[in-house]
Amino acid sequence: MGLFDGIGAILAGLSEWIFNNDAWMLADALRQHGPSLWVLGFLVVLFGGLGVMALNRAVPFVEKYLEPTVMVISYLAIGLIIFAGVIQRFYLSGQPPWSTTLPPFLFLIMTWVGCSYNVKLRTHLAFAEFRTAMKPGGQIACLVLDAVLWLGFAWIVVVTTMQETVNAASNFRFMAGTDNVMQWWFLISVPLAFVLLSGRVFENLFTDLKNYRTGNTLIEQAVIGGDT
Repeated sequence: MGLFDGIGAILAGLSEWIFNNDAWMLADALRQHGPSLWVLGFLVVLFGGLGVMALNRAVPFVEKYLEPTVMVISYLAIGLIIFAGVIQRFYLSGQPPWSTTLPPFLFLIMTWVGCSYNVKLRTHLAFAEFRTAMKPGGQIACLVLDAVLWLGFAWIVVVTTMQETVNAASNFRFMAGTDNVMQWWFLISVPLAFVLLSGRVFENLFTDLKNYRTGNTLIEQAVIGGDT
């Protein structure tokens, strides 16, 4: 079967999962059509990232607050669950079994959404001290290379983690210590976070190309925890 047939099978399986809550067909399609999955993953990163960039430009509130809000809520939830678990373990009848399994999944969300936020702030792959000594041509070459690397990382992560997410859904994996909380509800945050990250990559890339054409400063000192 060709690439387009494989993409069609994957999309049919996705439709079955969305509308009938049955991920088995999609999991089977992903196993049988690996090359098509990589092509589809590339398109998701490309057009998903451009869509995220367009959304951020159209809705400044989302652009400014989405990632920090998700990170803060996840962090506070982790802290609250751990604190309550300690109190329950030593002073009450015992902690709920999910109190040791839910925080790692929340940390997963916080970490990868935080990665997108730090790409926005350029605190990843910065090397500012080295790059500021380069001529503008060398600087823009490094910045374009950054974008290519990030998009490549996003492509790999979206494809591989989507496979794991679908496998978890098709096998009805519950979070340990629970009876009705599915693992894929949390695992799907990883490919979504990297689509969000790809949007930040495109924003930075277009800004860098514009600055290069207009002769503006290309490399600025990044500050962890700062904002732009």
